[in-house]
Amino acid sequence: MFSLGLLMKLKPGCFERYKALHDNLWPELAASMRDNGVNMVIYRRGEDELFLHATAPSPEHWRRSREHPILPRWQLLMTEMLEDDGRGDVKFERLKEVFAFGAFGLEEHA
Repeated sequence: MFSLGLLMKLKPGCFERYKALHDNLWPELAASMRDNGVNMVIYRRGEDELFLHATAPSPEHWRRSREHPILPRWQLLMTEMLEDDGRGDVKFERLKEVFAFGAFGLEEHA
């Protein structure tokens, strides 16, 4: 199983709009994730930190879900609410996995 953790930072005053857009996720994006077995959850810490955790059956499934032609429009919209990397893309900090168990890792830890 492929698993991914990302940190993002909200711009001031943008949480409500960010949440509303995700509560009404565009059907095309939802279908792309569903078709590729992607699961995703986003947590909020404090006022401006977001943690995204996503899983997919494989890195290839994740990659395919990110190739939908509507995704660049969604990403552009997200840059209005999230810090960007200076090149116009959302600034993601990919977290390094330090432990995995169960479906995420080996069962030998039991």
